[in-house]
Amino acid sequence: MYAIQATPPTLKRMGHNVPVSPVLHFEPAPNARPLPELPLLIVVGLTGVGKTSFTRALGWPTLPGRRELVDRYLLPRLGADPARLDRAQRFALTARWRAEHPGGIAEALAAGYAEPVWPLVFDGLRGEAEVRFARERFAEARFVVLEAPAAVRLERLLGRGEGFDRVAVRREEAARFRELAEGVLPQGELDRLLGRGHPLEALIEKLKIVAEEQKHYHPDGPRRALAGSERALFLDTAALNPEAAADRVRAWLEEA
Repeated sequence: MYAIQATPPTLKRMGHNVPVSPVLHFEPAPNARPLPELPLLIVVGLTGVGKTSFTRALGWPTLPGRRELVDRYLLPRLGADPARLDRAQRFALTARWRAEHPGGIAEALAAGYAEPVWPLVFDGLRGEAEVRFARERFAEARFVVLEAPAAVRLERLLGRGEGFDRVAVRREEAARFRELAEGVLPQGELDRLLGRGHPLEALIEKLKIVAEEQKHYHPDGPRRALAGSERALFLDTAALNPEAAADRVRAWLEEA
């Protein structure tokens, strides 16, 4: 079990932390409370920033993450089958959701209920609108914002070999991959990645994911949404490994 030696009063009254993740409900349930009332630790960051490795290093109970929340709550309401979608299609559908629900995934999270345990982690939010909604609605929550340059995130996608990270690549895109990279990462970084021997199609596929995500979620958005907040901690995962980042969070909570 993990113990936080010194936590804010709002966190202490939740009792002892439990090393078992509670069940997420979307209707009132016995012993469950609305998530906006709980002191969650909300992890914020773009694809490839290291959220999964970070939450594993923390070792604390976690709610179902963003991907499962989209599959269970959002896509059924849009009449979509998660198994038939690639990343670009998922981005398009979540954009449709945000057109009617500006808080995005944070609004879906706010509809949930869970047993009140601490620490309890949610991974993860993206973009200014989602984080701003969560800052206002989840008054007891704290936010850990993980950041890394686009080139670092892209290379991590190339290395993790996850089937979820798939997107269709058209033949004409292979001929203009440098154009795809404009506004996402410098040409020098693209040349460096090409020089590391990554297959061109794989590089284009992951570049499309990073570029498409950036259209919907500006990397600087969370900083704008959390400006001046004492409930936010920003960590550079290009400089910190997951264990070091987890240690920083534990120390931050102890100091609060």
